[in-house]
Amino acid sequence: MPKQKSTARSLSTAGLLAATSLVLALSGCATYDVTAPADARADASAAEGKSTDGKATENGTAGGDAHVDCAKAKCVALTFDAGPSENTDRLLDILKKEKVHATFFMLGKNHVAKRPAEVKRIDAEGHELANHTWSHQILTEIAPDEAKRELSRLQDAVRKITGKTPRLMRPPQGRTDGEVSKISKDLGLAQVLWSVTAKDYQTNDSALITKRVLEQTERDGIILLHDIYQGTVPAVPGILKELKKRGYTVVTVSQLLSPAKPEPGMVYRPE
Repeated sequence: MPKQKSTARSLSTAGLLAATSLVLALSGCATYDVTAPADARADASAAEGKSTDGKATENGTAGGDAHVDCAKAKCVALTFDAGPSENTDRLLDILKKEKVHATFFMLGKNHVAKRPAEVKRIDAEGHELANHTWSHQILTEIAPDEAKRELSRLQDAVRKITGKTPRLMRPPQGRTDGEVSKISKDLGLAQVLWSVTAKDYQTNDSALITKRVLEQTERDGIILLHDIYQGTVPAVPGILKELKKRGYTVVTVSQLLSPAKPEPGMVYRPE
């Protein structure tokens, strides 16, 4: 039972918050903080005393422009789970050609551990390194110490390969709770869910994958794809072409949140 983080868009009446906290405490339900990317941006801008309607870098395309202002531009974050794989180099070729940067939520066992060259290339070409656990265990179904190992082992492996430590993680199947949030906070990891899924684990039909992504994509969304499945990478050029046509700027998760910084333990979930 998540507890929505207070933002400009969320209810903040003291009495309501107190009542909600009491109900949660009595129910024994673990709580955790959730916010949307747009709300995180607004909160950060307000804290800095800045307007959120400044001029943006709007190129209608992807591009990993570090200075893009997603408060103004029509942004969507592109993410890939469960790699790297034998398909990753081809995917990176496509992203490089299209000048797009993405966030890679990587697995350790049979992926990072066996493909350090791809991990290095992901980093070298400006993509965002992120954590999808070591062996894809459901974190809410295992002991806290084991869940911590699932995350920290991947952190250590990526740091050993690239010298960088991921700041983002995606819990397998998107399943999290208060304990997982506490562990994530301790490890310096923000949690990232999604709003668009092609369910590419169900099909190798690239046209269907493309159709599903485009039907669901809205501003400030987060697209979930997997670079381990055979139908996914061939779908990416068509997806990017149509997103560009529709005026989207494709960004990494951290770019979508900017000027907010990923907050350890927080769950970022598009509205």
